[in-house]
Amino acid sequence: MNRILLADDSPQALRLAEQILHGQGIEVVSVTDGAIALRRLPDVNPDLLITDVYLPTKNGFDLARFLKSQDEYRHIPIIFAAGPVDQFEEQDAKNAGADLILRKPFEASTLLGGVQQLLERSAASRKDGAGTNGKAGLDRHSVRAAVTLALDSAMPALIDELTERVMLALAGRG
Repeated sequence: MNRILLADDSPQALRLAEQILHGQGIEVVSVTDGAIALRRLPDVNPDLLITDVYLPTKNGFDLARFLKSQDEYRHIPIIFAAGPVDQFEEQDAKNAGADLILRKPFEASTLLGGVQQLLERSAASRKDGAGTNGKAGLDRHSVRAAVTLALDSAMPALIDELTERVMLALAGRG
């Protein structure tokens, strides 16, 4: 299954992109801040990064430059997402490492077309040896990413369970 790291500080853009991508069976890990996106890279081990051009702390340009400067992340394709009035030079985005630039709000077919093309390229890069230690994808990054995704998906139920237990314990005290 493909995995995308989605960095956007707009709740509407996050929900729309998540809905479109989940509908295609793609795992999405969403963050709302550029620095958090950088911290999550080792855990998520994404096949693709979709980043808003302008994010708090680290912007899309910062993220792209970092990925392209690191051997372990250089293969990850990057989509820049820009608001309809965001002003920036597309050539600067390309120079920073953007493979594709999309305007928000996303058209589902446009987003999926770009994502599929870049995911195919990412898969080919990984097959060529990027990011593995020769054991059919059982490298530390892949295992850590799988554990992180499992915890991310289990977290809401765990929080609900703990909240219920605390509420019951507090009710017994009253």
